[in-house]
Amino acid sequence: MFFILIGMCFVRMWDPAVLETVRLRIFDSYQSIKPRTVEQQLVSVVDLDEASLQEFGQWPWPRTLVAKLIERVTQAGGIVIGFDIVFAEEDRLSPQNIAVNTPGLDDFTKSKLNSLPSNDEVMAQALRNSRTVLGQTATEYESDRGAVSLPDPPPVAELGGNPRQFLWTFNDIVTNTKTLREAAAGQGVFSLAPGPDGIVRRVPVVVRVRNEIYPTLSFEMLRTTFGAQQQAYVVQVNDTGVQRIFFTGKNNFRAVVPTDHNGRVWVYFAKYDPDRYVSARGILAGDTVNPAIAAKLKNRLILVGTSAAALRDIVATPIEGRVPGVDVHANLIETIMTDNYLSRPDLTVPWLGTFSLTVWEIILTFAVGVLIILLLPLVGPTWTFPVFLAVAVGMIGTSAYLFAELRILADASFPVAATFVTYVGLTYANYRKEAMEKLQVRSAFGQYLSPALVERLADHPEQLVLGGETREMTFLFCDVRGFTSISEQYKADPQGLTQLINRFLTPMTDEILKRDGTIDKYMGDCIMAFWNAPMDDPDHARHACNSALAMLSSLHALNAALKMEAEAEGREFLPIRVGVGLNTGDCVVGNMGSDQRFDYSVLGDAVNLSARLEGQSKNYGVDIITGPDTRDQCNDYAFLELDLIAVKGKSEAVKVYALMGDKDVAESDGFKALSNAHQALLTQYRARNWDAAKEAIEKCEGSDGAPPGLYDLYRERIGHYMETPPPADWDGVFVATEK
Repeated sequence: MFFILIGMCFVRMWDPAVLETVRLRIFDSYQSIKPRTVEQQLVSVVDLDEASLQEFGQWPWPRTLVAKLIERVTQAGGIVIGFDIVFAEEDRLSPQNIAVNTPGLDDFTKSKLNSLPSNDEVMAQALRNSRTVLGQTATEYESDRGAVSLPDPPPVAELGGNPRQFLWTFNDIVTNTKTLREAAAGQGVFSLAPGPDGIVRRVPVVVRVRNEIYPTLSFEMLRTTFGAQQQAYVVQVNDTGVQRIFFTGKNNFRAVVPTDHNGRVWVYFAKYDPDRYVSARGILAGDTVNPAIAAKLKNRLILVGTSAAALRDIVATPIEGRVPGVDVHANLIETIMTDNYLSRPDLTVPWLGTFSLTVWEIILTFAVGVLIILLLPLVGPTWTFPVFLAVAVGMIGTSAYLFAELRILADASFPVAATFVTYVGLTYANYRKEAMEKLQVRSAFGQYLSPALVERLADHPEQLVLGGETREMTFLFCDVRGFTSISEQYKADPQGLTQLINRFLTPMTDEILKRDGTIDKYMGDCIMAFWNAPMDDPDHARHACNSALAMLSSLHALNAALKMEAEAEGREFLPIRVGVGLNTGDCVVGNMGSDQRFDYSVLGDAVNLSARLEGQSKNYGVDIITGPDTRDQCNDYAFLELDLIAVKGKSEAVKVYALMGDKDVAESDGFKALSNAHQALLTQYRARNWDAAKEAIEKCEGSDGAPPGLYDLYRERIGHYMETPPPADWDGVFVATEK
């Protein structure tokens, strides 16, 4: 996740269009919530609206009519007039053009027309009598007129380096006729630079056309208002780009405009105000300007533009979906004049240095992301989410505060989004890790544990210790007796034998799993199981005993069903009989095997003893035989002590017991009588009182539930000892010679 965070920071440095658009839309929302407040209208727009076009005809109008418009605006007190329009060609309605292009005119009329001043000269004279800035448009398409076609740029001073590599660049410029250019106070580019989504937010102060630098219309109008006619612009740059653009006007007036690194100004828009607009028809109608209209022109900078849809000068701004393009220039002029700039300034932090706001936003993103990465594993996603929420609210609140109070455009969207992605990514990674652990647990233990136990282990995988741990456990081995005889019945039908084994193993397994046992393995007709791993089971010995007793009960039901099937098919019925060995003790449990293959299994002496006890169950004629620790942990069950035996492979003798039943059996009168008689037998047997031991055998065999095979064994053993007495140091231990 750390590398993903670094990747997101690099994406922010790359800043693809989708990120920029989201960021800009958030800045738009700030302007929509708190637009620029207009305390005094500084700019008015003379609007070539639909009514004006209807009154005076389609555009372009005769230059004489435009001259009249300039004269009347000047008379009304307009400070500077700026045209959001370019007059690129001579007026076709000039008298000289009429003389040439009108057929049938007599020489006198032609001479008279040629003696009149051209419409361009009339407009040029009006320009000389006022302070007017003509518009010109920059274009991406280079004309075939060559570099000489570019108009002369105003003087530009370069401070700190060459700014051209950073400026908004165009290939050509469409300018005004020479007559008009020479008469105007200045010329400015009115081309706008929409964002990636088509919304105008930033406007260049100066632009680069080929290798020349030209001012834009708004800035040239301000220079004309406050500066000398030939006052130079100063463009200040550093290694990262343009820092500011300024000029010094009359009386040492200095207009300083902070820009972004491309020489653009963020326009702080006010709400669209129809009262800013004055119809050109109202100005031109009558002999003089109406006083009410004149009041809207006096002491204001005047922009001449159009709201007519046919002239297609409609744009989108952050707070308006459709406004005349000239409205952008009006807002920019007022933004500069009122010092109401929006900005993304460089910030300086002691000990760290000065960086752009973008760099600080990336640093903030990285720092908060690292905080989430470090915090989430420690406290979990539930407690980390309030931290993320607090950080997100704090960043958004700070961004909104900086805009409202300082007009700083600080981006909270990317740090919040990146932090959220980090939080969600880590949460998903943790969830996936847990899910994989659960899947691993289910895959590893689904065939060996009960479903409920598998779910418990999946929910608490920390209880699973892989690789080996020592713990006390109870082990069960169950094997079918006389399996060879049963197999002979199916020598011509091996599939039938497989089905029989499956019918046997299924209920046996179910009884083990019901009581939280773990199936270690199947070995043909043998089952190995254990308790107290992988999940803790404090009652593991009791659960193992209950499972063994339940297995015998299920086996009885299975034999009944098999008997009915054999009788129906007319074949001999051989019942399935089992021997079960149980033992409790310490062993190592965990992943056993090689690097290529391993199983979750057990290893230890207690396991081996359990297997040996199962093998001895047939010799003692009992179904379930247990070790001493199993009996001690279930001492309220019905146990009969069988013998002191040293099983094959072991020199140390252990007491072994037959499990005859649960607590109900242990409390029955029949078992109590059997237990007393059996204990008397063992006492006489170990005291070498062979005759008394024989009498005890008869009492045992007369008791309810006595295992006959057990007492046949003792009768045979006593007979042997009567003929061949054991050595003097005999302590009653029987040494087994078979498994």
